[in-house]
Amino acid sequence: GSAVGQEPEVLERITRWVMRYATVPVIVKLTPNITDITRPGFAAQRGGANAVSLINTIKSVMSVDLDTMIPVPNVGGASTNGGYCGPAVKPIALNMVGQLARHRDFGLPISGIGGIGTWKDAAEFIAMGATSVQVCTAVMHHGYRIVDDMIDGLSRWMDSKGYRTIQDFAGLATQRFRNWEDLDMNFKVVAAIDPVKCIGCQLCYIACKDGSHHCIYLPNDGTGKAPDSGYDRVPFVAHHECTGCNLCSLVCPVENCITMVEVDRGLPAVTWKQFTSGEATLPEYAYKH
Repeated sequence: GSAVGQEPEVLERITRWVMRYATVPVIVKLTPNITDITRPGFAAQRGGANAVSLINTIKSVMSVDLDTMIPVPNVGGASTNGGYCGPAVKPIALNMVGQLARHRDFGLPISGIGGIGTWKDAAEFIAMGATSVQVCTAVMHHGYRIVDDMIDGLSRWMDSKGYRTIQDFAGLATQRFRNWEDLDMNFKVVAAIDPVKCIGCQLCYIACKDGSHHCIYLPNDGTGKAPDSGYDRVPFVAHHECTGCNLCSLVCPVENCITMVEVDRGLPAVTWKQFTSGEATLPEYAYKH
């Protein structure tokens, strides 16, 4: 399946063969082991498929036994790749579902697969364009009863939002899912540390200093950039140096201690596409800050 899915022409041909004799609806399952998911998606559509499902598992190697130097699992002294699935593949699956669902020329129903274990996961896939979802790994871990919980949670959430059917919110998120060159380059957020919630672990300082943009400073660190706030171990964010990468909030162990705050710089929205085409320019201020 992975090999066929990487060859759109072969996928289209096999789909045509199947559709010639099929007496039930046919859903073509797409592999994620490809750079552009729209290519096999359109191949399935050209072949006459009734729908597509995605994603299948991702080629992977679990680990390597460093005593035998054989990748895991050991099958008679050798090994091969397996298929990676579960919660870790959800971001990849959401991206690929959205890439296909938002394409104006793609018209097949999409069944979402990949790390769905809660009603919220299911709702996110539907918002990204799926009209049904499939669950495997979560059932293996928790049994079929988890599906009842997902249905109940999804129904309650839909009631709270005023959605009567899945179609009421299917694909709504794709309207705001764009290529990076279509995003506003002048949009800016900066990190804000709540000194009351901060426990003084300073993990944000380490992450920013060693892995990001050096915009977080410590009190009395000799730079003079951290003002005397009255909190001895609370780091300080120099907002004019912060790029809004969000790394500090990800490493912070305290919920909502570090938040990303939008900064209104009074600049017009400019996309990379507009900038490179000469349709718009970036003010000098945007380059410096």
